[in-house]
Amino acid sequence: MATKADLTIDQGTSFSTQLTMTDQYGNQVPLTGYNANSQIRKWYTSLNPSAVFATTVNPATSTITLELTPDQTANMDSGRYVYDVEISNGYTVTRVVEGIVTVTPQVTR
Repeated sequence: MATKADLTIDQGTSFSTQLTMTDQYGNQVPLTGYNANSQIRKWYTSLNPSAVFATTVNPATSTITLELTPDQTANMDSGRYVYDVEISNGYTVTRVVEGIVTVTPQVTR
């Protein structure tokens, strides 16, 4: 079962967050050989993603970094979205995080 984590993104700005993968005992989950994918969509049923996170997996620290550029966040309307993060080792795909993304409106342009 995926962990729930909601995100807030400021429209028109760079966004980066780091997720640390741990088990129920707080031990780091080994991520060697894994890659990650993550998308934001307006609705679960939306055909096209509103944005695609650039993802970096660091097996040494058991972290996944999610990043968006200022152009990507500027192209998103303010409001609520959904997202998830899936990891894969080439054989198995596992959803590890999911939640709501709130994009706050930009004033300075």
